[in-house]
Amino acid sequence: MKNILKIEELAMFGLAIYMNSFLPFEGWVFWALFLLPDIGMLGYIINTKIGAFTYNLLHHKGIAITCYLAGYFFKVHELTLAGVVLFGHSSFDRVFGFGLKFPDHFKHTHLGWIGVEVPGKTD
Repeated sequence: MKNILKIEELAMFGLAIYMNSFLPFEGWVFWALFLLPDIGMLGYIINTKIGAFTYNLLHHKGIAITCYLAGYFFKVHELTLAGVVLFGHSSFDRVFGFGLKFPDHFKHTHLGWIGVEVPGKTD
């Protein structure tokens, strides 16, 4: 099942690249902004609850789609680009198992725990 989900996320990442080709920006702009959503990790400097909130805010596909549609309907190309970047980045992250974060630990995501060891779990 995990491989099917990864293939699905990879397809959505491809969709983001395809949708970017319709925007009135040079192709390199998408790639220059591609890692920008990870700025949400700065919330972890304060604590894990705020970190999870700020990370999830910039990695939630619903927010990405909302940005894209708002940009499309209001003809704000920068907002449309933001939606495509957020969507593509989130899909790319999920291919590698980085999902939306729970507030208890950075490595606890909606896709499971990142890495082999589960913190606090003993056999």
